[in-house]
Amino acid sequence: METRREYATSDGVTTFDADDLPTDPQALRALLVAERVRHAEEIARIAGERDRLQAIIHELQRHRFGRRSERLDPDQLALALEEVEQTVAAVEAEADRAATPGQTRVRRKVNRGALPAHLPRIETVVDVPDTTCPCCSAKMHKIGEDVAERLDMVPAQFRVLVVRRPKYACRSCTGTVVQAPAPPRLIEGGLPTEALVAHVIVAKYADHLPLYRQAQIYARQRIDLDRSTLADWVGRGAWWLRPLHARLLDELRASPKLFADETTAPVLDPGRGRTKTGQLWAYARDDRPWSGPAPPAVAYVYAPDRKAERPVTHLQGFRGILQVDGYAGYRALAEAGQVELAFCWSHVRRRFYEIAAAGSAPIAAEALARIAELYAIEAEIRGRSADERCAVRQQKTKPLIDSLKTWMEAQLSAVSQKSTIAEAFRYALTRWSGLTRFLDDGRIEIDSNVVERTIRPLATSRSLYPPSSSIWEHWNLVFEIDATRATFSPDRRDNPFVLEIGDTDLVRSARHDLFGSEDTILDETADSVVGDAQLRGGFGHREPFAVLLGGAVGMNPMHPPQ
Repeated sequence: METRREYATSDGVTTFDADDLPTDPQALRALLVAERVRHAEEIARIAGERDRLQAIIHELQRHRFGRRSERLDPDQLALALEEVEQTVAAVEAEADRAATPGQTRVRRKVNRGALPAHLPRIETVVDVPDTTCPCCSAKMHKIGEDVAERLDMVPAQFRVLVVRRPKYACRSCTGTVVQAPAPPRLIEGGLPTEALVAHVIVAKYADHLPLYRQAQIYARQRIDLDRSTLADWVGRGAWWLRPLHARLLDELRASPKLFADETTAPVLDPGRGRTKTGQLWAYARDDRPWSGPAPPAVAYVYAPDRKAERPVTHLQGFRGILQVDGYAGYRALAEAGQVELAFCWSHVRRRFYEIAAAGSAPIAAEALARIAELYAIEAEIRGRSADERCAVRQQKTKPLIDSLKTWMEAQLSAVSQKSTIAEAFRYALTRWSGLTRFLDDGRIEIDSNVVERTIRPLATSRSLYPPSSSIWEHWNLVFEIDATRATFSPDRRDNPFVLEIGDTDLVRSARHDLFGSEDTILDETADSVVGDAQLRGGFGHREPFAVLLGGAVGMNPMHPPQ
């Protein structure tokens, strides 16, 4: 039987009969060497594909079962330790109860901090009944006092505001009746005051209390409110916030530089028994790193999809620098000449971090070390003027960037092109012009973490329930008030960044309950974003400013809610 075999040569694959193999040793050697080369290349290809798939598996496992951040969230750590601290406190309380009078016990150190100075103080003097000296009966004088402060709270209490409007008529004239006009209401003909509507909105969107739970809480004070009634209040309150949302977006579009990011939003799909995926877009401004004059701000916009036309519509009229991640949807803005795109080094770093976290990866580790040098320089120049930042970057950062690019190109040519490390290199090199734009402009940040931190609180909202599309639209009207606070107090009327809503002042009427019962000022933030921006995310305390221009905005209070 005739047998045929295929042999690889430098010219490709050649077919030989088994009996027709060359007898020349050199020809046989050439065939063997070619076969070994082909086999080695195939083995390398299979190994590269195996490593790539393993890296993908490790990444999926880390996202599914591992920590979602490189840094341990202090809130998560505190949550794990709460039960232990409660148990320790209970044991200490028992020990204090059993201690004999005069016995001293070493207490564990607890960082309670000082009570805020703005809180009202109600003083109680606990004095001795008689200041006569028990030895000589002389009058004793005061030599000092001990002062102790405790934090108290007045529980929430419902009350009824009664408005009386007397009517006056003339005894001599007929048909003449005079009466003062009724004060405007947030909900015409409705029971709630502005403060109550604000409380319901904050409890739902900031404290994540569903309306049915709020109804149960109110029922404890024998106030029966149906969930549909609360929903109506929320919808009408969100409608009143629309002008603020529109004004905030207009103010952001007038900025020379913005950050943009988007995240998925689960949305109920009635009738299909499942949810669909919407998108929530965030547009932020934060000029504090280069001591810019504009106050920080963020606006959210809900969209049913992630099409490239969405940011084009949202940013219509914006001209300037847009700092984003690598999403291709923003390219339409750049191609139209509307914006210059600046990309994010944090996204570049994240790809190498995921490779390094999956196992031993010396190339990824070196990439992380090189990128860390860039961030060290940024930490030094944070807060300086744009010109100073640009000069330092040209002197210190640019040589590191040039060296990093040369190194990345060399490494890319040496690794398997199908490996995850090659994908990480290509991700950076294909976006190099946008990644290096910050070198020539001190206003540009090295990454887009500013806007990502404003997106982060959405994780809590998503984890509770999948809302409908209208709920997400209400959310983006309400939540940015949580991130950007406004004031309507009389002593700030001269500030140009104040918005008046017709004749009704929602915040003043609400007695600032919308902002946590505090005397809000123009640059105060909500609790969900208060804290160190590096550790907790979001803007710092008393920031950002409310970017709302002055002028009256007329609205129809009878317009039905969405």
